[in-house]
Amino acid sequence: MSIVSRVTNIALRPKEEWPVIAAETTTTAGLYTGFIVPLLLIGPLCSFLSALVFGQRIPFTGVAVRPAAGTLIAMLVVSFVLGLIAIALTAFIVQKLAPTFQSQGTFTQSLQLVAYSEAPFWVSGVLYLIPFLGVLTIFVALYGLYLAYLGLPVMMKTPADKVIPYLVVVIVVTVILWFLVAAVSGAIIGASLMVSSIS
Repeated sequence: MSIVSRVTNIALRPKEEWPVIAAETTTTAGLYTGFIVPLLLIGPLCSFLSALVFGQRIPFTGVAVRPAAGTLIAMLVVSFVLGLIAIALTAFIVQKLAPTFQSQGTFTQSLQLVAYSEAPFWVSGVLYLIPFLGVLTIFVALYGLYLAYLGLPVMMKTPADKVIPYLVVVIVVTVILWFLVAAVSGAIIGASLMVSSIS
């Protein structure tokens, strides 16, 4: 199935699409190369283009600068690589927590759950092209939680009464994880921007 079809189906018809996904045979490498990498690039790439046109604010300072192209490319790479790592860690957490909630699944199934739940959010990264629209991606991220709620019983065989507790714990752990990733990314990007503004 094409990326466009999969994203469209999981976004608009998730109840029908999760069983289709569960029946598919795939690999972790296949998920990364054929789905995760192309979609995850959208946000950092659009942020890169936006920074070229509108400049970039230094995290936690509000100061706007116009970084050199090399600095922006470094920022793009950092955001992208940390995103890849965070996705893998999130899937790992989902898998390791499964027995606690009478669930089961392989790492690949956990990765499918995470990747397909977050796919609409990754696509919404196009909003970063216009700086003030980027905040709207928060609403798409919340929809991703609903997709994960629908996907847990299918992908991880989670009993109905365990879905919400499982999802809540995953959300808490994932928020902490992504906060740490954002802090690291912000520190690296902020340092790069400061150096760029000084030079």
